[in-house]
Parts: sequence; C-alpha cells; structure tokens
Amino acid sequence: MILTLTANPSIDRTVELTEPLARGAVQRAARVVQEAGGKGVNVSRALAMSGTRTLAVLPGDDDDPVLAGLTAVGVPFRNLPVGAGLRTNTAITEPDGTTTKINEPGPELSSGLIDRLVAVVVEESDGADWLVLAGSLPPGVPATFYTTVTAAVRGAYGLSAPLIAIDSSGEPLIEAAAGVPAPDLLKPNAEELSELTGIGTGDQLEHDHELAAKACAVLITAGVGAVLATLGSKGALLVTNAGAWHAVHPPVTARSTVGAGDSALAGYLLAHSAGELPENCLRQAVAHGSAAAALPGSTVPSLDLTTPGAVTVTPLKVTLPVIEPSATGSIDGPTAQEEF
Repeated sequence: MILTLTANPSIDRTVELTEPLARGAVQRAARVVQEAGGKGVNVSRALAMSGTRTLAVLPGDDDDPVLAGLTAVGVPFRNLPVGAGLRTNTAITEPDGTTTKINEPGPELSSGLIDRLVAVVVEESDGADWLVLAGSLPPGVPATFYTTVTAAVRGAYGLSAPLIAIDSSGEPLIEAAAGVPAPDLLKPNAEELSELTGIGTGDQLEHDHELAAKACAVLITAGVGAVLATLGSKGALLVTNAGAWHAVHPPVTARSTVGAGDSALAGYLLAHSAGELPENCLRQAVAHGSAAAALPGSTVPSLDLTTPGAVTVTPLKVTLPVIEPSATGSIDGPTAQEEF
C-alpha cells in the first residue's frame, strides 16, 4: 500500500483557452474542469486508477468539496477536520500547453492540528510500502515539517517503516533534502534541482543531462537515497548510488502540464512496487508524465494509457561529489569525487 500526505490540498480548477492568454483582456474559456488536487492527492488518484492500493491523508472537514471530489473518483482517504475550507488553485492553459497557475495559500493550521496530522500519518504508515510527502505547506506549518514527519514515522517503525518520497518546493524541499533523516526518494523538477544544489539554471539542467545528473549526485552524496528529477519535455533523470539514467518519451501534444510531475512520481512508485529495476521505474515515470501532459486539466492517467515501450532510457556516467553541509544546513559544493 502507498500512503500519501497532502498537507495543503485543493480543488484544482483548470480553465482552457482557445487563444493565447492576453493580460488585461476579456477572454472566454473553452472548458473548465474541477478536480480534487494537491500533489499527494494527485499521486493517490493516479495509483487508484491503476488498481494500486493507496490512502490519501489530508486536512479537511467532512463536507469539504475536496473530500467530495475524492469520494466521487473512488480514492480512499483519511481526513483531519480543521474547521476551515480548503483552497482552490486555478490553472489557465493555452492551446500550446502553456500553463499559468494561481495557487491560494490554504487555511492556517495550529500547532495542535499539526501534531494531530503527524499522529495520523504515523498511525496510517503501519504496513505501508511507501509514504509520499508532497506539495506546499499551508500557513502555520514550519518548513521542517516533512523532516519531522519522516523522523516520527521512522522512529515509530524502525526498519519496518515505509520508504519515504518527498516532492515539494522552496524551503520545505530544501529542508527535506538537507534534513536528518534523509528521504529515500526526492523528486525535484529542473528549477528546484538548481535551487537545491546551486548548479546551473533550470533551463540549463533541462538541456544538459550530464550537468543535471551531477546536481542529482550532490543530493545522493548528502544522504538522499535516490533522485527522480523531472525535466519537462526533456524527460527525466534517475540517480542512485548504483547508477544514473536519462529517459525521454517521443513528443506528445501537450494539453496541460498540471499534475504531470505527480503522475511521473506515481509511475515510478507503481514500477518500484512491482519490483522493477531502477531504469524501468524511470521508464514508467516518464511514460506516466507524458501521458498526463497529453490529458486536459489535472487529469491523471491510468496505467493502460501510458506507453513505456516508447520511452528511451540511456545510462549516464556520473561523478559523485563528497560534500559537507553548511552552517545553515544547505548543501555546499563538492570537496572530493567518486565515479560510478
């Protein structure tokens, strides 16, 4: 079973335009779609659609529209009432797939609610294969939250604890990457990978896969078990202590990029849970991400909509740097190198 935690879930509202977005103008939408969302929720939706056991943990009152959305699509969940409505995130998609997102902050969580949410995750982690900690954090939740959850789950279950994957951004992602204990899997995009390591820019990392692999290797040396870095239309990278691979899918006609990274993570977890080799886990991740980009709004694909056979996987030669944490906990540059 794969457990997900979405601390800041949302109703994802996608507005599809027939013309490019024109700032300051009045435009008519061709289509509007609303779905229960948030990164962890999207992962659970994709897993459930492929017949994999999953449980989504999230804050939210019993009558919240996000929970109604999960019920409607048959995604099992456990919610923690918070006494406030959850947020709505709006995505505006243009005909060429360009997506503009406007994300609300979400309701503030008190320290008591935060403690109760951690307790729920620890309780539900019993017997899980993976725990996915995903998305932004709502007001009131410290940036160290994912490290706190990781420590609590591993402290409760020891060697029986689920593997832990983290997909976030900004300070929560930086804290998770540098935290102790480190996650088993980190899933940044190119911009986040650049921010985490100080190597290149997001655009450079999307196009220079050797450089992107080097950035991933910095995180591996810092203690992260594996890095799945999504590179938009340029595919994705997987770097572990055992090797590094780049994978790319033939171009698809993009309708929306909302949820594509979440679907990629779901594809990786599906393959990993099936006992696949790392390169085949990456293959399924890219197949899932590409299928999601070809679907409207934040629609996630089922396994039968993906085409892993079309994905090309290429091994990469990477040098692992030996790094030291800085005084602030961020990741410094290499002090030595080890090749694999």
